[in-house]
Amino acid sequence: MTDFLEDYVSESDSSERYPVLPLRDIVIFPHMVTPLFVGRPRSIQALEWAMENERQIFLVTQRDPKTDDPEVEDLYEIGTLGQVVQMLKLPDGTVKVLVEGKIRARAQHYDFTEDCLFSELETLDDEVVDSTEQEALMRSVGTAFESYAGLSKKIPPELVTSVSSIEEPGRLADSLVAHLNVQIPDKQKILEEFAPLVRLEELLQLIEREVEILQIEKKIRGRVKNQMERSQKEYYLNEQMRAIQKELGEKDEFKQELRELEEKIKKSRMSKESNDKAMAELRKLKMMSPMSAEATVVRNYVDWLVALPWKKGTRDQIDINQAEEILEEDHYGLDKVKERILEYLAVQALVKKIKGPILCLVGPPGVGKTSLGRSIARAMGRKFLRVSLGGVRDEAEIRGHRRTYIGAMPGKVIQGLRKVGVKNPVFLLDEVDKMSTDFRGDPSSALLEVLDPEQNHTFGDHFLDVDYDLSSVMFVATANSLAAIPGPLRDRMEVIRLEGYTEDEKIGIAEKYLLPKQVENHGLKSTQVRFSTAGVREIIQRYTREAGVRNLEREIANICRKVAREVVKSADEKRRFSIGAPQIKKYLGVPRYSYGVKETDKRIGLTNGLAWTEVGGELLTVEASVVPGQGKLTVTGKLGEVMRESAQAAISYVRSRWSTLGLEKDFYSKVDLHIHVPEGATPKDGPSAGITMAVALTSALTGHCVDQDLAMTGEITLRGRVLAIGGLKEKLLAAKRAGITRVLIPAENEKNLEEVPKTILAHLDVVPVSHMDQVLTEAVPGCFTEEADQEQVGYPVNAQDTVHH
Repeated sequence: MTDFLEDYVSESDSSERYPVLPLRDIVIFPHMVTPLFVGRPRSIQALEWAMENERQIFLVTQRDPKTDDPEVEDLYEIGTLGQVVQMLKLPDGTVKVLVEGKIRARAQHYDFTEDCLFSELETLDDEVVDSTEQEALMRSVGTAFESYAGLSKKIPPELVTSVSSIEEPGRLADSLVAHLNVQIPDKQKILEEFAPLVRLEELLQLIEREVEILQIEKKIRGRVKNQMERSQKEYYLNEQMRAIQKELGEKDEFKQELRELEEKIKKSRMSKESNDKAMAELRKLKMMSPMSAEATVVRNYVDWLVALPWKKGTRDQIDINQAEEILEEDHYGLDKVKERILEYLAVQALVKKIKGPILCLVGPPGVGKTSLGRSIARAMGRKFLRVSLGGVRDEAEIRGHRRTYIGAMPGKVIQGLRKVGVKNPVFLLDEVDKMSTDFRGDPSSALLEVLDPEQNHTFGDHFLDVDYDLSSVMFVATANSLAAIPGPLRDRMEVIRLEGYTEDEKIGIAEKYLLPKQVENHGLKSTQVRFSTAGVREIIQRYTREAGVRNLEREIANICRKVAREVVKSADEKRRFSIGAPQIKKYLGVPRYSYGVKETDKRIGLTNGLAWTEVGGELLTVEASVVPGQGKLTVTGKLGEVMRESAQAAISYVRSRWSTLGLEKDFYSKVDLHIHVPEGATPKDGPSAGITMAVALTSALTGHCVDQDLAMTGEITLRGRVLAIGGLKEKLLAAKRAGITRVLIPAENEKNLEEVPKTILAHLDVVPVSHMDQVLTEAVPGCFTEEADQEQVGYPVNAQDTVHH
């Protein structure tokens, strides 16, 4: 570098020197007139020096256009000696100048004096050759340039005409190369060539190369245009890019993604059918444009196939004792469910492969059905997945949409398995009884295949269009009402009923789970606030009325919030709060419910019945009145169709027993009967209030009172038989809660007493009955005449007919 500077830089002044103007991204040829914008101070100084003298300036191109302050080694050796035709200073300090190239020149010595670069030059003339080869070259160049101009569409026609009139070979080469779209080194190479014939040969090569490139571009545009759909500009641009990449043979990112996708397919361990399908779709994807709509659909489909857990699963925790501890730790009671899970684990320990059980937990809200599913997963060491089916009315939500639809996706089952990432989770289908049906299909019917152990190993999702094995999944469904689940679906599930909690069970749940949880959630310490058992019992009896514990937890949280406010307000963290029964009213206000409500006095026509609701059992009071009339029966209290029919059956039975009850034969035509069930805003239905309405009518017609410590439940027939009912445990809980001491139940339900906690039966005298005459004997003593008593009123009275518990 030092030798180069010594050769070309001189500190001495020279009489024949010219200012130097370094150029970026342009090469000036002789006879070429070009406007330039100059902004560098040294270059502006060179222009001003030239304007003050003979306007001559040396135009030389930089090797690197990014260099702002070029030195000697940054400039080419050969440039063009030109003349400044016009110069204009702009307001921003830059200069616009018009220069004309005159002759080639070689820099001899550079000089940095006077704030600009000067150089001594050696001018270079073209060699003069007149031959037939020269004429042939000039014609070839002219013809090639005409072809270039026809393809480029950037060359004006008048330029082609003016070029054809040039007779000098060197000038022809200089004029044409300036209009070619070639690189700066190529143009500089032409400038440095002094022999016109050689210069024309190199120019001809450049023109032919550019013509070939333009022809390829034209071919690409033509092919893309044929593939383009009308008015799809974006599609046209993408296809043009694809065609360019195909011509250049470049490997783009899309191809790399396809290779990665192929590797994922090989590693996914999917079934042979699915693997063949995925590879077929991948081959189809390789033939598509990466930005086309169809490619997006195919890519999404392959991504779903790859992302599913075909073989990946978790190992079941077979330790029965540990699983039992986890279940006991999370939930109070629920022995049947816990026993079923432990049985499954025991079989799993003996058999390597067993089809997953399909359980259906049925019970009122708040008894822990959903949280129990999470505990099952924890006890088995499996991942947990919950999908809510409440309000689902489209069959495609279960089986997925076909790929022909825009935005199609798999159903909730496949989506859930991709989300959880294993093939054997505990899959909770929440609120399975809340699904509905419309014109889009029946989702409950779509669940038949999912929940059938004999079919779900080849479950077919419409989106995937290949079989997927669901036999390793443990499905757990939850519902509030079994009646709302279609029969075929109910038949595929193992139903486990979760009845409402007793009062003692609620107290145990509150003390073991709810109280510590809410105290911690509200930033309190167990030493700051203490709930007594009497206080919890007061909340259960007078501020909640439910089968579960959801509202109980809500009321405990309400008290904790108020305690937290008092702690912050007093700024005394050592203050202790004891929440007993007297303090509950202070925090929760006036009691919402009356505990143990029943009529204290015996009244004619008033009877206590027992009803089952989704929130547990309820004490149902039935009133009957008799007024003079013409035999009209009125039933009020927002009763359903079944309950109205029970009232008709009850009055028909009473009419058939007119003689044994001491009534006139035509009594019915002289009076109007009115049956009313209070709380008229609450809908009521079902057959279990039949004997209750019959007893109320008998009491009102005979004038005998009904014992208010007695409650009853049972369906009545026209012949007086008492049929079985459901929800016995909840009804007996409601009877105990209301302070009832004796309960009449159908004899067919006596076997269900084993499911009722002994703590409940200890407070109740349960009397099984099989006939309505027996009910009247127990409920309305003295209603039968003496003759009827002697005839034993239609049923055999002996010691075995009345069983007291």
